Amino acid sequence: MWDALIVTPFINVLLFIYNLVGQNFGIAIILFTILIRLITHPLMASQIKGSKSMQALQSDPEYKEMMEKYKGDREKLAAEQMRIYKEKNIKPFASCLPTLIQFPIIIGLYQAIIAALASTPVELINLTRHIYPALLKVEALIPLNARFLWMDLGQPERLNLPFLSFGIPVLAIVVVVTTFLQSKLITPPSSNPNDQGAQMAKMMNWYMPIFMGYLAWTLASGLSLYFVISNLIGIGQYALLGSLNWSNLLPKSKRPAPAAAVAGPTKKSDSVVQLATSSRPEPQKKADDSSTNRGNKQIRPPRKKNRS
Repeated sequence: MWDALIVTPFINVLLFIYNLVGQNFGIAIILFTILIRLITHPLMASQIKGSKSMQALQSDPEYKEMMEKYKGDREKLAAEQMRIYKEKNIKPFASCLPTLIQFPIIIGLYQAIIAALASTPVELINLTRHIYPALLKVEALIPLNARFLWMDLGQPERLNLPFLSFGIPVLAIVVVVTTFLQSKLITPPSSNPNDQGAQMAKMMNWYMPIFMGYLAWTLASGLSLYFVISNLIGIGQYALLGSLNWSNLLPKSKRPAPAAAVAGPTKKSDSVVQLATSSRPEPQKKADDSSTNRGNKQIRPPRKKNRS
């Protein structure tokens, strides 16, 4: 079932492209990657929509109140989060869906590359069983050209230099870097780092590059080539849609202290107002002074009339 639905179609598409581009298996893998990206584009659009919905939810007053109310109770917090997701029709794990969809593609592509690059009589017989006779002619394709640049696409990639006693896994390093960049750039900013979706995205940003790099280091270099091209195309697609988050790659600066915490007046006009306020007499004090002055006045005796 797996071979009929995944491996056999992949082999035939790869060999068909290989025959079109002058029997260059590296170019065939690159074009096959572009084709897969075009087919999975609706999933990527759904991923972007889900990411934007999660980002908008972070500023929702009801969501903030819920996070503050149940911050000490994880079970209740998770239940309330799922309730809000359901009410607002938000899929918190939609951003992980395209990555999960790629796993069967990766496995099928690896098996297709190994089967297509047959080098023994037994492998050639197995390859003929997967080829559609109406689409391809085996005698015109075999033996396949497995060389691309310095790589044998059927073997793990290593760059051997004359002055080094070991090979450098260039593609594995490039896979790690491009996977990390793609994961960081497509992750939307989160105002609440403790949110469930934000925590999962943070874990994926670190685990996926390591996992993909391990696959590129141990498996056929044709698969590593697929990883690199797929990551670069993914970054380009997000850039065209205006959904790259460059702030995730920039160092986070410390926020300045609030103005209320700064001692003393901050503006010249503030100091003038304070000076004028301090020099202005208070009305109640003035009234008290006037009453005191009236009480301190000397009472003169009435004048005596002169008798004539």
